[in-house]
Amino acid sequence: MATSNAITLPAIGFVRQSTLLPVLGFSATTLWRRVKQGSFPQPIKLSERVTAWRAEDVHAWMAAQGNSQQAA
Repeated sequence: MATSNAITLPAIGFVRQSTLLPVLGFSATTLWRRVKQGSFPQPIKLSERVTAWRAEDVHAWMAAQGNSQQAA
């Protein structure tokens, strides 16, 4: 039986940066640059030291990226 090392995002809930970056395929610097530019969803501060993104927002962003690639 083969096992997959693929990282997937949950359908709902919160996703931390460490889980998000391997899925997105770009660096933390690029992630935060895109957040600042408004081209990636804003994270939510869950506590003083915990910041996460809504999985639903990330999935919507990923779907929009696919749609914009097809339109080009």
